[in-house]
Amino acid sequence: MGRAEELSLLSGWVSELAAGHGRAVLIEGEPGIGKSALMRAVAAEAGQRCDVFWGASEELGQAFPLLPLLEAFAVRETSADARRADIARALLGVAGESAEAAAERLLDLIDQVCAAGPAVLVVDDLQWADPQTVAVCAQLARSAGQRALLLLGMMRPVPRREDLAALRSDVGPPGLLRLGPLPTAAVSDLVAGLAGARPGPELMRFAEGAAGNPLYVTELVDALTRGERLAVAGGVAEAVDGSASPSLTEAILDRLDFLSDQTRRVVEAAALLGEDFSVAELATVLRRGVAELGSSLLEARSGGVLAESGHGLMFRHALIRQALYDDLPASARKAWHLAAAKALCETGAPVDRVARQLLPAMLAAADGHFAPVESWMVDWLVDVAPVLLSQTTPKAVELLQAAVQRIPSDDPRWVLLASRLAEGLYKLARTEDAQRLVQRGLKRATDPDQFTALHLTLSGCRETMGEFATSLVELGDAMAEPTLTTTHRARLLVRTCRLHLYLGQIDAVEEVARQVLSWARQGDDAELTAAALTALANAQASVGRERVALELHYQALAATEGRPDLDGRRLLSQLNIGLQEGLLDRVEDAEATLRQAQRLAERCGDVVRLGEAQTWLACLFFETGRWDDALAESALVSAKLSLYMTSQLQGALALIALHRGDHAAPRRHISVAPAAAESLPVVLGWLFLARALDLEHSGAAGDALAVLRVDATDLQELEVFLADAVRLAVAVGDQRAAAELMARAEALAAQHEVPRRAALVLHCRGLLARDAPLLVQAADGYGLARRPLARAQALEAAALVAAEGGDLGAARASFTTAWEGYAGLGATWDLDRMRSTFRRFGLRGSWTVRVAVSGWDALTETEAKVADLVASGLSNPEIAERLAVSRRTVESHVGSALGKLQLRSRVDIARVAADRRGATGH
Repeated sequence: MGRAEELSLLSGWVSELAAGHGRAVLIEGEPGIGKSALMRAVAAEAGQRCDVFWGASEELGQAFPLLPLLEAFAVRETSADARRADIARALLGVAGESAEAAAERLLDLIDQVCAAGPAVLVVDDLQWADPQTVAVCAQLARSAGQRALLLLGMMRPVPRREDLAALRSDVGPPGLLRLGPLPTAAVSDLVAGLAGARPGPELMRFAEGAAGNPLYVTELVDALTRGERLAVAGGVAEAVDGSASPSLTEAILDRLDFLSDQTRRVVEAAALLGEDFSVAELATVLRRGVAELGSSLLEARSGGVLAESGHGLMFRHALIRQALYDDLPASARKAWHLAAAKALCETGAPVDRVARQLLPAMLAAADGHFAPVESWMVDWLVDVAPVLLSQTTPKAVELLQAAVQRIPSDDPRWVLLASRLAEGLYKLARTEDAQRLVQRGLKRATDPDQFTALHLTLSGCRETMGEFATSLVELGDAMAEPTLTTTHRARLLVRTCRLHLYLGQIDAVEEVARQVLSWARQGDDAELTAAALTALANAQASVGRERVALELHYQALAATEGRPDLDGRRLLSQLNIGLQEGLLDRVEDAEATLRQAQRLAERCGDVVRLGEAQTWLACLFFETGRWDDALAESALVSAKLSLYMTSQLQGALALIALHRGDHAAPRRHISVAPAAAESLPVVLGWLFLARALDLEHSGAAGDALAVLRVDATDLQELEVFLADAVRLAVAVGDQRAAAELMARAEALAAQHEVPRRAALVLHCRGLLARDAPLLVQAADGYGLARRPLARAQALEAAALVAAEGGDLGAARASFTTAWEGYAGLGATWDLDRMRSTFRRFGLRGSWTVRVAVSGWDALTETEAKVADLVASGLSNPEIAERLAVSRRTVESHVGSALGKLQLRSRVDIARVAADRRGATGH
C-alpha cells in the first residue's frame, strides 16, 4: 500500500531485465518501513519471467563471509552441483584456499546463471553483511550492464560503513530508492484492512503514532485487537480506551505476552539463532526432540511470530526477533549463547553456526564482566582457527582475540592461538598489533612450529614497515634456537633471501639460497625447493642474467607440479617467468604466462598476486605499445600492492599520460608513491623517468638529468631510462655524464644479447656520436623487440642528425616513420615536439592524430574481439576461457566497449554487431 510509484519503477526494471538489460538497485529505509514487502511483490512478479535468488545478512553472521549469497544460490559442501560444492570447500580453507577464492568462483557461478536466463538477486539487510559480500555486490553493481541480472540490495540508513558508501557510489543515483513513511491515505487504507472497517478518528490518532511505518501500524492495530480495545460499529472501527500509542518494541512485546510460557522460551531460544533457523538446530540448542517442539512452533506461527522460510522457520519480521532478543537480560543472553554454542559444537555443527553463538557471548560484557573461556571453546578454536583465518574477516579475528586475551597464560594452547591470531592481524594490516602479540608469544613459545610461525609473521611485519636490517638480525637470532630442526631453520633462512635482496646484498642471497636448496632437496621439500630456486633466480635477474634467472624460475615452477597446496608458490613462479620472458623480448610468451598467472590468482582468490599479474601485464603492454590495453589492465588493480609494484605501475601510467599530452595526470600518478622511491633500496626506473620527463617538459632539462643520474647496481631498472638520460646529457652538454651512462648501457648489453639491449647500446652510441645510421640501426633493433616508443625516439633522433647534416632525404624517411610510430601510440606530446623541431627543415606530418572516441572504430583490437564474442552469445567466463584471459579482464573490456559504443548492455552490443555485419556484409 502506498508504494505504487516504487512498484511501477521496479516493474519497469524487471521488464528491462527480461529483455536482457541488467542493473543494480539499492533500497534504503528504516526498519519496518516495508522494504522486504516491496521486494516480495517485485520478486513474485519477476518469478513469472526470471529466476529469483534471495539471501539475507544477519548481525550474528558477520564472522563468516558470503553467507547471504551462499544462501541465495544454495551453495553447500554437499551440493550435487560441483560448482557450488567447490565454492563451499574454498570457504572451509581446503588446500589453503580463502574467501576471496570463493568470491571469485561465486561471481563465475552468477555469470553462468545469468547466461542461462535473466535472474533477480535480492540481498536483504546489507547493513549486516560481511565485507566480502559487500565486495561481491559492488563488483556486480560496477558491471551491471554485462549480465542479465537485476541486483536488488536492501539496507537501513545506519550503521554507515565505508564499504556500503562505496557500494552506493557504484550503484549511482538512478539506482537508489529511499522508502519514506506511508502517506496518510495509505495508512488509513492499511488500518481499514487490518481492522475490517473504516477507521474512526480515535483509531487514526492512535495510528499516527506509528509515523507512517507499516510494521508499526500493523503491530498497533493487532495489539488493540488482542487486548479487546478495538470496537466496530456502523462500519467504523474505533479504539475504545483512548490510551497513548505504545512504542514499536512495546507493541511487539505485547504480541509475545499472549504466548504460553513454554512457547515464549522456544522463540527466545530461536532468537539466539538469528532471523531464520532450522527446527533441528533449535532442538539441539534446547536439547529437546524435534517432535517436542511441534505445539510451541504451531502456536508461534499462529500468533504471527514465526513463519516458514525456504529451509526451516523464520521470524515474521527481523524486529520481532530483535525485540525478543533485547528483552532478555544481558547475562541471560550471554549464558544462552554459550550453551547454544556448546550444544552445536557437540553435534559437529558447521563452523559459522557455532561462531555466530560464540561471538556475542565472548564480545559482549554483562554486568561489566566478559564470559570466561572454557576448555571446550579453546579446543574448538584450535581446531577451526585455520578455517577462520582462511576467511580473515574482522569478526573472526575479534573472536580469536577475545579468546587469547582470556586464556590463562600457562595454558599450552595459548601460544598456538596467539600465533594464529598474529597471522590474522597481519593479514588485516594491523601490523603493530601483530608485532606486539608476536613478541609476547615468543616469550612463551616452546614448540618449534609455533616459534617459526611467529618469527615469520614478525618478519612480514618488519618488511611491511621497511625494517629489513632489523628483520635480518631477528631471524639470525631465531635460527640459533637449539630446538629447531633443519627444516625450521631453512624456512627462516629462505625468508632472509628477500631481505638481502632488498638491501642489495646479492652475494648473500646466492649463498643462503644454495644452502636452503641443498637442505630442501635432501628432505624432498617441494615448497622450500621452489622458494630457494626463486631466491637464486631473483639474485641472477638483479644483475641482468635473465636467461639464467628464467631457467631457475622454470625449475621452481616444476617443483610445485601436482601440488594444489602450493598454488601460491606456483603463482609466484608464473609471475616471475612472465616478467623474465618480457625482459628477454619474448612478448607473446610473456603475455601468455602472465595471463595464466592472472587466471590462477583469480581461482585462488589471491587478490595481491592478481594485482601483481595485472600490473606486470599493464607494464608489458606499455612497453610494447598497447597503451589502451595497459590502461584497461591497470584499471583492474584493486588490491593494495607493494611499494615497488605501486611505483612501477604509477610510473608507467604517468609516462602514458605524458606522451599523450595530459600534463596534469602524470603528476597525480607520480605523487602516489613519492615515499616509496625514497625508502626502497632499488631504483624505480619508470617512476624516475616520469619525474625526469615532467621536469624536462617544464624546461628544466638539467634537473631532469639529475633525477636519472642515480648510483645503482640493478641494471634492469637503469635500462628503462638510459637512452633518455644520454639524450638529456647531450642536450645540456654534459659529456662526462653521457660517457658514464654509455658505459652502463654497454655493461648491460654485454651480459646477454637481447635485441632490445643491443638496440639500446646503438641508440646511446648514436646519440653521443650524432650518427644517423647507428640510430636507424637502433630503431630496427627496437622494432624486432617490439618496442614502438623507443623505435620512434631513435628514428626522431636519426632524422634530426640527418637534417642538421643536410641529408634531407634520409631525414624525411626517418621523420615519416617516427611520426607514424608516435601517431599510432597517440603520443601527441612527441608529435608536437617533432612539429616544432623540424619546421625549420620543411618537414611536416599530418599534424593531428585522429582517434575515434566513440563507435565501433573507437574500440581497441582486444575490445573489438571481446565485443564480437559478446555478440555471439558467450558469457564473460566463456569469453575468458576462449581468449585465455581472466574474467576480470573480459569485464573491463566489455565495460569499455559499452562506454565507447554508448550502449547499456551486452544485448545492445549484439544488436549493433548484427547491424554492422549487415551494413558491411561480414
